[in-house]
Amino acid sequence: MTRNKSFKQRVRARMDRTGESYSSARAHLLARADGAPASASLTRSDTASEGVRAGAGHTASTAAMDTRIPDGSVRERTGRDYAGWFALLDAWGATGRTHTEIAAWLVQEHDVPDWWAQTVTVAYEQARGLRVPGQKKDGFAVSASKTVDVPVERLFAAFTEADRRERWLPGGDLSVRTATEPRRLTADFGHAGRLTVRFTAKGESRAVVAFEHSKLADAEAAEAAKAFWRQRLARLKDLLEKEGT
Repeated sequence: MTRNKSFKQRVRARMDRTGESYSSARAHLLARADGAPASASLTRSDTASEGVRAGAGHTASTAAMDTRIPDGSVRERTGRDYAGWFALLDAWGATGRTHTEIAAWLVQEHDVPDWWAQTVTVAYEQARGLRVPGQKKDGFAVSASKTVDVPVERLFAAFTEADRRERWLPGGDLSVRTATEPRRLTADFGHAGRLTVRFTAKGESRAVVAFEHSKLADAEAAEAAKAFWRQRLARLKDLLEKEGT
C-alpha cells in the first residue's frame, strides 16, 4: 500500500511539472523503471496531439483507412462504397451534423441497416477529421493482446491476485469490478479509464490475454496507454514463462 501511494505521488508530481495526463505521466515513470527510453512514448504522444490540434487530418485519416472495414463489404451491404457515401454525405452537409443525426439519416433516408449506418458514419467522421481513430462516445480506447506459454488459470491469477500483479504491473492501481474465472474481468484503472480483459486457453499450457482499455481522456492518453501496455504485457509474458508451468 505504501509503495503504491508513493508511486501515485510521483505520478501526480510529474503531472504538475509537465502538464501531462495521469496515464501519460504514469507511462513515462514506468518506462524509466524498466530502463526503456521515456522519449519513445513522449514522441508518440506528441504526434497524436499534433494530429488532434490540426483537426486530425492526414495522420488520423490514414490510420482510419488502414483499420476500417473493407470497401467491398460496405458496398455489398449498403449499395455504395465509402467514396460514394462520403460524396452523398458531403452534399447533405454532414460535416455540420452530429454523429446521431448522420447515422439516423442513413437509416431513414437510404435504408442502411443500423450497424452499417454506424460503420459508415464513423468512417466518414474519421475521414473528415471529425473523429480521431480510437475515439468513442465515452472517450478513447486502445486494445492489446499477448500469447503466453502458461495455463490460462495462471494468466488470470496474474491479473486478479495483487502480489502476482505487482511483479509485472508495479504501482498499478487496478480495482477489479467483475470477474468470471478464468475467462473475463473488468476493472477500473486508477484515474485512467476502464479495462475489459478476456482470457482464452490455447491448450493446457498456453493462453491468450486480450483487452480493451477504454474511457481514456484524449488521443495523447490513448497513445501513452498503447505504449504502456505493450511494455507491461511483454514483462508479464517474460515473468510467467521464466517461472514455468
